Amino acid sequence: MKWLSLLCLLTCVTSANAASPEQRYLELRDRYIAKFTKAPENEETYKQQDAALKELTGVLRSLVGPVTIKGLPADPQSNVDTLYKGDSGFGHLDGLAFSSKADKTEAVVTTMALLKHWLGEHRADGMPQDISAAFKSDQFYYAAIQDSAFAKYAELPIAKPASASVAVAVLGLRGNGDIKGPPSEIDVVAIQGDKVYFVAVRDAVKTAEIPACEQVWKQMMAKPINKKDPRGDMTREDQAMTALTQCFAKAAPSQSWFVTAVKKAQSQIDLLPLR
Repeated sequence: MKWLSLLCLLTCVTSANAASPEQRYLELRDRYIAKFTKAPENEETYKQQDAALKELTGVLRSLVGPVTIKGLPADPQSNVDTLYKGDSGFGHLDGLAFSSKADKTEAVVTTMALLKHWLGEHRADGMPQDISAAFKSDQFYYAAIQDSAFAKYAELPIAKPASASVAVAVLGLRGNGDIKGPPSEIDVVAIQGDKVYFVAVRDAVKTAEIPACEQVWKQMMAKPINKKDPRGDMTREDQAMTALTQCFAKAAPSQSWFVTAVKKAQSQIDLLPLR
């Protein structure tokens, strides 16, 4: 009977130490990152990276499972589009990426385990580690997709589908330079079971500046620069931007375009297979 007890013990240890599908994906991804980050950037290396990304896409498809997003092509690719650490676009949310023509609508589907790991990888960048807090932060929408900055101007109160545990919608503005202006992008995030869905639509709604908030911006920008701060002018602009978006979030529900924005956000949630 001793050999039987030993066998059971070994089986339990093996099961406990077995890597999850997400862990196997991350180990493969990290091996490729280590390889390509050190590799010379030339045509042959780019071909090898394309092959590696294709392999990672296959692993993600198996891991995430079949997914259909209404109105988007049914052939998702990896949302990770570069394996060169430090490269523009490095560190996007691990998951399957769907996109419309000209990338006006982009969607990413991932798992809870991959999301939590990704949040941890971006902890040093100021990413909230609590999922609810992350979904309400500018940082999440900036880091998850594309390479351009994102400013959240307001949250949009959408109805959570009965099958979802979380559903969040935000109104914001994305850009490579100035992100001050009438916000037009709507991003929604939802969680159902182990799956996490993210949909971003550029030029989703037409809004307008709010005069009272523009006045807040002008007042903040009129303040003298702290000469002891090496980022003096940038710090002032960051603070002015924070004050502007906080004002905008409070005033947005009373604006004529707000109902339209909420309806658009709700329609984006309806694109997802949440039943």
